Amino acid sequence: MSSAPASARRRMLRGARFVLHLITVVLVIVSTVRASIEGELLPVLLAAAVYLAWYGAGAGFAHRGAAEWWMLGLLGVWIGMLVLSPEFVWLAFPVLLLAGHVMRLPWSLAFAAVVLTAAIVAPFLHPGGIQPGTGLAHVVGPIVGGGFAFAVSLGYDAMLRDAVERERLIDSLLRAQREAAQLHDELAATQREAGATRERTRLARDLHDTIAQELSTIVMLARTDPAAVGNPRPDRTAQIQQLAQHSLTELRRIVAALAPAELDESALAGALGRMLDALHEDVGIEVRLDVDPDLPALTTPTEVALLRVAQSALANVRQHSAARRVAVRLTADDTSVRLCVEDDGTGFDPAVRPSDASYGLAAMRSRLREAGGELTVRSAPGDGTTIEASLPRAALAVPPPAGQEGVAVAPSAGQEGAAVPPSAGRQGAA
Repeated sequence: MSSAPASARRRMLRGARFVLHLITVVLVIVSTVRASIEGELLPVLLAAAVYLAWYGAGAGFAHRGAAEWWMLGLLGVWIGMLVLSPEFVWLAFPVLLLAGHVMRLPWSLAFAAVVLTAAIVAPFLHPGGIQPGTGLAHVVGPIVGGGFAFAVSLGYDAMLRDAVERERLIDSLLRAQREAAQLHDELAATQREAGATRERTRLARDLHDTIAQELSTIVMLARTDPAAVGNPRPDRTAQIQQLAQHSLTELRRIVAALAPAELDESALAGALGRMLDALHEDVGIEVRLDVDPDLPALTTPTEVALLRVAQSALANVRQHSAARRVAVRLTADDTSVRLCVEDDGTGFDPAVRPSDASYGLAAMRSRLREAGGELTVRSAPGDGTTIEASLPRAALAVPPPAGQEGVAVAPSAGQEGAAVPPSAGRQGAA
């Protein structure tokens, strides 16, 4: 995010260094050519080669102390070149461009004074170095040009320090953001753990205050009259049955509190019907729900697993299929219970399905695998999609309907346990 401005500044600084190196090379070449015209070629070429070699050897120094010594050496080489020819005075400009950047301010000011003095004096020391009437120009010119070059050097150094400070601040900000994100994740995990702990505490309290107390009473009643085991008293048996039925009711209340909101008011078939109605109202897809009238009673975990599969499959229909019709079938046979979601949409190749949908399919498979079932996907481009969830009957572990489950009590003469029929809301068709 914030790295783009920093990267732009780094590119600008690299560009400034390149321009400085280019100016140095060009001025060395120009000065060498002009000096060789008026003097001996070999000493001039040798001096230029030594200057470029020394310049190239120290141009990348990062430690300021070493760079300052390198600058003093460069100054010595340049003054030696001025002894050979005043034409090398042009190199004063790149030397001053380096001075304000490489050296600390007090040293750079003294260094600049020496460079300007040498640039002014050198032409006067060579015969013919000053043309009549140009003496003032040879003084003012180096002062103005050298002063400008030195100011540019100081500005470059200030810009470099600013860039380094900005990068440091950006790194500090990014580090703070990472730490904040980590703290947020830790806080979220702590809150989830605290919520889970509160829920476990609530469940433990509910179980202790209701079912555990009533089961304890049942045990106490059974132990108070051992002689009644072979010939139980009708009033004692009725009391035990009443307590057992009340315990079962409390247990169902606690389990219902943990069930998905979609299953609060009706069984799975009703929840599927409401989801299809919402899909039809939202996007106008023609919907159909078929429920096997002989569908057995399902446990809450089984209903939750099938409901979540239906939700994920219908979400894919809504987001990806462009379907006109969708049908949901909830059926059962002697071996399994099946939920089938079929649409006439665009279809897809399951092997190359985009990641967002493939994650949903993987989640469906994982949920059914945990429940002992399996997921089958049939689809092809242009042929719609069929998703079928299957749970074996052996994995359902369906308890008997209300009133037919609980404590087995030997009935007294003429007495039978009451049977409450299963919920009719789990069957039917929409």
